[in-house]
Amino acid sequence: MSDLIVDAQHVLTAESRLRALLTAYRAVAEGLELDHVLERIVGAAVSLVHADYGALGVLGLDGRLERFVHTGMDASQVEAIGHLPEGRGVLSAVLQDGQTLRLPHLGDEPRSVGFPAHHPPMDAFLGVPVRTRDHVFGNLYLTNASGTPFTQEDAEMIESLAATAGIAIDNARLFDTARRQERLASALSQVNAALLAPADEDVLTIVAAHVGSVVDADLITIVVPDGDPGPMHVMAAHGYLAESVDGTFFDADGSLSAQAMRTNSVVAAPEERAYLSGALLLGPTAAVPLTAGGKPLGALCVARIPGREAFRQIDLDTVTEFAAHASIAITLAWARRDRQRLEVSEDRARIARDLHDHVIQRLFGAGLNLQALAAADPVHEARLEAQVAELDAAIGEIRTAIFTLRTRPEARTASARHRVLDVAAEMTTALTTAPRLTFRGPVDLAIQGDLVDDVVAVVREALANVARHAFARTSTVIIAAEEDSVSVTIEDDGRGMPVTVDHVGGTQNLRDRARQRHGSFSMATRPHGGTRAHWQVPLDAFERSSPG
Repeated sequence: MSDLIVDAQHVLTAESRLRALLTAYRAVAEGLELDHVLERIVGAAVSLVHADYGALGVLGLDGRLERFVHTGMDASQVEAIGHLPEGRGVLSAVLQDGQTLRLPHLGDEPRSVGFPAHHPPMDAFLGVPVRTRDHVFGNLYLTNASGTPFTQEDAEMIESLAATAGIAIDNARLFDTARRQERLASALSQVNAALLAPADEDVLTIVAAHVGSVVDADLITIVVPDGDPGPMHVMAAHGYLAESVDGTFFDADGSLSAQAMRTNSVVAAPEERAYLSGALLLGPTAAVPLTAGGKPLGALCVARIPGREAFRQIDLDTVTEFAAHASIAITLAWARRDRQRLEVSEDRARIARDLHDHVIQRLFGAGLNLQALAAADPVHEARLEAQVAELDAAIGEIRTAIFTLRTRPEARTASARHRVLDVAAEMTTALTTAPRLTFRGPVDLAIQGDLVDDVVAVVREALANVARHAFARTSTVIIAAEEDSVSVTIEDDGRGMPVTVDHVGGTQNLRDRARQRHGSFSMATRPHGGTRAHWQVPLDAFERSSPG
C-alpha cells in the first residue's frame, strides 16, 4: 500500500512538473520582441526548477558574452557589483564545452574563479546551452544560494525548455530582422526623398537626422577629412549635445572615424572617450566608412552616453547597411548639386557674354557719337562730355558685373589676398603693365566676410579708373591691415586725376562703400604726377577678434 502511495506521489509530482513545463513553454513562446523573449526564458527556467538566481548569456560573433539577461538580484546589488560577467570561470566552461554542466557546489569546478565583490553567495549550479538551429545562441545559468543541488530531472527539464527557447529565439530574431529591414527601408526612402527635393538642404544633415530611426544612438555625427593629411571635420551632428559638436575639428590620429576610413570597415570602441578637450564625454562609439566608387568620403559615427551598453553586432550591421545606401544617395545628391551649379555657371556665362557683346558695345558706340557731337557743338561740349563720362562709368560697372558673373561661387570664398591677386591679374590686360601689389600686416586674418567683397571691389574699381583715365605706365596697390583699420591705396604715374570722375560713377561707389563702413575715401593728384586713391575703414571688435 505504501508503494502505491509513493508511486502516486511520483505521478502527481511528475504531472505537476509537466504542467509547469507546459506553462513555461507558453510563456517562452508568447511575444516576438527578442528582449522580452529572453527575459521570459530566464523567468520560466527559474520558476521551473525553483532556482534562486537565473541568467541567459548571449554569445557574440567572437564567442564571448555579448549580453547577460538575469533575474534574482535587485538593482542595488547589480549596481554594487559594477559590471556584468564576461564569460570566464564556470561560465566559460559551459561556453567551451557546449554541454550541460550540473554542479552541487560551484567550488568543485577547477575552472571556477570565484565571485566579484558585493556578489550574492551562490552554491549549486546548472548550465545548459541554448541552440538556434545548429548555432549556440547562448547559455542558461541557474544557481541556488541555499546549497540545494539540482537533480538530473531538473537538468532534463531545462534542456527541454532550452530547445523550445531556441525556436522562440529564432522566431524573435527573424521578426526583429524583418522590423529592422522595414525601418531601414523607411529611413532610406525618407533620405532619398529629402535629397531629391528642390529645397537646398545640407545633404549630410539629412542623413545624420535619419540614422536615429534605425539604430539606438544618442549622438550621430558625420565627419570628413579636411585635407590630406589634415584634421577631421564634423560636418553634421544630430542628437545629444549636437550643437557643441557640429562644425568642430579634431586630430585624425587615433580617431575611430579616420581608422574606419583607412581600413574601410566598422570600428567600435566600448569604452568611454573624451572629446573637445575633455568637455564632452561619450560612452560606446562606433564609426562606419562612407564610400563612393571605392573611395572614402567620410565616416558615419554613432555614440551612446556613458553607462549605456555597447553596440551589438546587429546594431553595427544596421549602421553599415544604412551607410552603404546613404553613400550612394549622398553621391547622387552631390552630383545633382554640381550639375545645377554647372547649369547656373553656363547661364551666368551666357548673360556675361551678352552684356559684353551687345550692351557694352552699344554704350561704347553711343559714347563715341556723343564725343563727335561735342566736338561739333562747342556750346554743349561740357554737358556732352559729362554724359560721356557717365556712359564710361556705366561701362566700368557692367564690366565689374560681368567679372562677378564669370567668377565661380567657390572662388568668392577664397582669402582676401588671393582674391586681390585674381583682380590684379584680370585688370592687367587693360593696363600698360601689371600692377605691383604690396600686402602689409595680417591681411587674411583681418579682412573677413563682407569686408573682403568691399576690398576686392575697391581694388577693381580703382584699377579700372587707372585704365580708363590715367594713361599710366605703372600702378601700385597697397593693402594694409592695422590693429584697428584696413586701407587700400592705389597709385599710378599717369596724367593725374580727371575732373569728370571726382563725384560720379565708380568713384562715387568707392565713397559710398567707405561711408557705409564709417570710413573715408580720398583721391588726389600726386606731387610728381599721377593719382593717389586712398580707401580706409575701421575694424569693429568682432572683426578684430575673428580667427578667420
